[in-house]
Amino acid sequence: PKHPYQNMEIGEVSNYFDHVGAAAIKLSKSLKVGDRIRISGGNIDFEQEVESMQINRKDVQSAKAGEEIGIMVSGKVRKGYKVFKV
Repeated sequence: PKHPYQNMEIGEVSNYFDHVGAAAIKLSKSLKVGDRIRISGGNIDFEQEVESMQINRKDVQSAKAGEEIGIMVSGKVRKGYKVFKV
């Protein structure tokens, strides 16, 4: 069962790279490797663990509000989709 009130919005997809299955996400809250996120938009709604993230193509363990990160995503997403921490 979904409990939307437990989900905190932490960012928005700013780009999607189909050929590598990665999304760029502009963060409004901090995020770290190991966190579970949910991406929702259009008819897409899925959860996944953040296994790794990059800033400017360098691996990082965490990122803070205002930064743009790249992560591998398990589904096709689009610009404007919302990202939540679960």
